Amino acid sequence: MRNSFKIKVWTPPRILALGYAICILLGTLLLMLPVAHQSGKGLSFLNAFFTATSATCVTGLVVVDTGTFFSTFGQVVIMCLIQIGGLGFMTIATLFALVFRRRISLRERLVLQEAMNQGDMEGIVRLIKKVIYYSFAIELIAALLFTLRLMADFPLRQAMYYGVFHAVSLFNNAGFDLFGHYSSFTRYVSDPAINIISMALIVLGGLGFVVLSDLIEYRKNRKLSLHSKAVLWMTSILLVGGFVLVLIFEFTNLKTIGSLSWDGKFWGSLFQSVTTRTAGANTLDLTQLRQATLFLTIILMFIGGSPGSTAGGVKTTTILLIVGAVISMVKGKEDVVLFYFRINKDRIYKALTITVFSLSLVIVATMILTMTEATDFLTVLFEATSAFGTVGLSLGLTPNLSTAGKLVICLLMFAGRVGMITLVWALAPKQDKELYRYPEGKIMIG
Repeated sequence: MRNSFKIKVWTPPRILALGYAICILLGTLLLMLPVAHQSGKGLSFLNAFFTATSATCVTGLVVVDTGTFFSTFGQVVIMCLIQIGGLGFMTIATLFALVFRRRISLRERLVLQEAMNQGDMEGIVRLIKKVIYYSFAIELIAALLFTLRLMADFPLRQAMYYGVFHAVSLFNNAGFDLFGHYSSFTRYVSDPAINIISMALIVLGGLGFVVLSDLIEYRKNRKLSLHSKAVLWMTSILLVGGFVLVLIFEFTNLKTIGSLSWDGKFWGSLFQSVTTRTAGANTLDLTQLRQATLFLTIILMFIGGSPGSTAGGVKTTTILLIVGAVISMVKGKEDVVLFYFRINKDRIYKALTITVFSLSLVIVATMILTMTEATDFLTVLFEATSAFGTVGLSLGLTPNLSTAGKLVICLLMFAGRVGMITLVWALAPKQDKELYRYPEGKIMIG
């Protein structure tokens, strides 16, 4: 009876939510230590909590400048939280279990299944091994490439340290940087090497580990799963579409890309489109973007990356399914078909549920922030969407947030990282399956 009670209480969604909460609290305590700050003075609990939440939820919104405020110890703590949050604390726990040759239990496999958004447990440990291998390999290569480029601007040891930190930050779509003064990558707006390495990390981290595995094994299998095709197709449309629209909107804006060469215009527009995959780094001064570009960025941030990735947002496949359902309805078709496959209606309902919950949360949070913060509506909406999408792009509001505002943003970041469905299932009591159906009714629509 007691074991049955434990199984019902500690469901996978609740374990995931609690695990992230524990990571945040541990990070908060470490960041409050005087040794974590360059000044040697302590950081307030709220600011440490905000920073730990932002790092664990791989967001990148900051209330203090990471490069100038935190010591090397504090920055390493942030980097570790980013790695744990990006790969998932269960993935890191599995890594230690594999290193010490400990057997992965059935409950742990269930939690891993929930964390990786998989339909079943078959091959879940094998997938986790791939996640660990691919992640560390990509980060190592990127860190080396970053180091080679940054050696021209910094001493070797600093270039190596910067290379490792930014490789971890960008691959996990976190957006934290060490360049100081909230400048992010603006100094490298026209630098091909920095742009290519950064965008490659962001895109690879945002595709999802299942898609990465499919791409790496494509030469052997010569086929891609339906999920991988949908992710790659939707990601390509968003990246190219975002790039073209940013270029059009900002082409004559002398405060962003208007004053740059053709190379600068290309790299600046492309990076702005890529970073909305929930990366949080920026090469353009966001406060100088036109309102059309800011609104476009809000939409792209809300969509975010893909399932099973380090990115946030409602996910690319969620939007693809909703668009597919709309097209099917317009054409008068009963089934939603993608790449010659019929999509189960349960997937459509889940996509709609995620979108409605997410949109409702952002709307409510925006309303609260408009009352607690003395700024314009678009800035508040931008910051709220950035937090929920775990993006980390900011118009400068975050460092000046009120206490209530910081708590709201923390909640948004946590919900965005854990996932709306997982969070709802974690908080809601378990419902028994209904044994009956009500008679069908009709309501006029439109």
